[in-house]
Amino acid sequence: MSERHGSGHWLSEHELSEIRMLIEERTGICFDESRERFFSTRVREHLRVKGMERGADLLRSMRKSNVEYESLLERLLTQETSFFRYPAVFEAFERRVLPELHVKKFWKNPRTLRIWSAGCSTGEEPYSISITILDSLSFADSWNVEILATDVGRQALKHAEGGIYSGRSISSVSEKQLTNHFAPVNNGQQVKPRLRKMVSFAPMNLASPVYVGRMDLIFCMNVLIYFSEERRHAVVQRFYDTLEPGGYLFLGHSESISKMPVKFQAIVLNDCILYRKPTADELLKPELVAEGRA
Repeated sequence: MSERHGSGHWLSEHELSEIRMLIEERTGICFDESRERFFSTRVREHLRVKGMERGADLLRSMRKSNVEYESLLERLLTQETSFFRYPAVFEAFERRVLPELHVKKFWKNPRTLRIWSAGCSTGEEPYSISITILDSLSFADSWNVEILATDVGRQALKHAEGGIYSGRSISSVSEKQLTNHFAPVNNGQQVKPRLRKMVSFAPMNLASPVYVGRMDLIFCMNVLIYFSEERRHAVVQRFYDTLEPGGYLFLGHSESISKMPVKFQAIVLNDCILYRKPTADELLKPELVAEGRA
């Protein structure tokens, strides 16, 4: 059934499903029935912005040009985000994870902390991570902190690299943090070079494995919800393999991996569940892995 919407944009169910399949084929990202309305609304919005009359024109340009394809994907995936968006997560990071990593790694040489923000969008999450480290890790300056921030959206990454934020995005940043970590610019607040230096931004599609080295910590908030169950399993297994023994994975509120066959230890802290990769000793003695299993 073809449907004319608003000022003459034709988009059939068949075209919508072709667009959906093209996206899933290339990125593993799956807009299922639960996102049906969101998906068709955003695609129509995209047609309007691009000044295209028909879904067929959009499909043609997406097949022909990566830029066109990525531009729609970005419209579908970029969600409004903000600094310290999930307070319970950052509290667990500050009070549980950082002190533990401090004890585990302080005497190592070099004293390195590697964190992956997988699905970093416009950068608020990786910069929130670096602010938390600078504000609460003992002797933060004596650590070599590397934060890898990846996303499929190139425009979002460009915004993140510029590091300028305003309005609701920075409403949870305290006055003290603004003074310490940001510099006022014409159109908002820009993260200071010290913060910017800690983060490396890179385009990456989680569905296509790329070697990133070992990580102490992975943040992947509200990204897995876009994958099919099979793809989700593969990504979580990859996170498990990427983490150092004793490392942590943070997921979004609506994401659970309790039914997956990975051996994460689930730890419940207030409103937050964090997943810890057991050490080799703990795997040999399963009774050590029982804490707060969700």
